[in-house]
Parts: sequence; structure tokens; C-alpha cells
Amino acid sequence: MAAKPSTTIARKARTRAEADFATWLMMAKLGSFDTLPENARKVLDDYRARLDRMSEIESKAIAVRETYQAYYSDMGGTGDAPEPEPRTVRDEPAVDNVVRFQKPTKPAPARPADRGARPTPQGGRKPVPALLIFAALVAIVVAWKFLTR
Repeated sequence: MAAKPSTTIARKARTRAEADFATWLMMAKLGSFDTLPENARKVLDDYRARLDRMSEIESKAIAVRETYQAYYSDMGGTGDAPEPEPRTVRDEPAVDNVVRFQKPTKPAPARPADRGARPTPQGGRKPVPALLIFAALVAIVVAWKFLTR
């Protein structure tokens, strides 16, 4: 009797396989194929060999499936890796495959009393201007010279 597959392990393995394959493919396209681990190079070589016989989508699906099965057993899954659950309609990407950005929200307008005031640091005290510090140091030096004569 086959052991019941772990859905948590399956989900993690599937996500990791999809992410790793996309990363490996991008690294290979950017010229870093030789720096990839041995298992990644083998998966990509098999993927490229299948591209002659089938479409890119089918070849990618097989490559991700093989990686998923390996990750499932490495993560402690018992038995065959379960087939992923089909995505629901709401999980499907948009047909036009365009990323839409939201406009940033505008900050709330400042109150009339705060418009001319400087922001205070976290301590709640207002910062001392540098010119005031310099004038105080000059006064101390002059007083020191006057008192030591």
C-alpha cells in the first residue's frame, strides 16, 4: 500500500522547482551556464534537447516536473510526487499578460500649523542649528583666552 503523499511537502517542492528552473534558465541565458550546479546543467541540457521535438511550454513543464519529483523525495516525501492541484480561474494570470502598476497614494496634506515648522527628530527635541553651536564654541574659546591672561 502506497503512503499518503504530503501536500505541504509537495507544495513546497513544486514552488521551489518552478523558481529554481526559472532562475537556472535566466542564468543560462545571461551566460552563467558553467557556474550552475551539475543537476541544474543536466536539467537545462535535457530541456534544450526536448525543444527540437516539442514546444517550449511542454519542454518546460517536463523539466519542472522532473525537478519537482527530485525535490519532493529530497524533502522527505514518500512515494510518487502527487500531481499539483489545477489552478482555479482566479489564480490564472491575465490574458494580456501585462503588469499593471498602482499609483502611489498621496500623503495627507500638512496642517497649517505644521507647514513652516521643521520636522523634529524621534526624541521630540528640536535640533540645534550649526551656527549656534559654532558661536558657542567661539565664545568659549574667547572666554578661555580672556580668563587665562
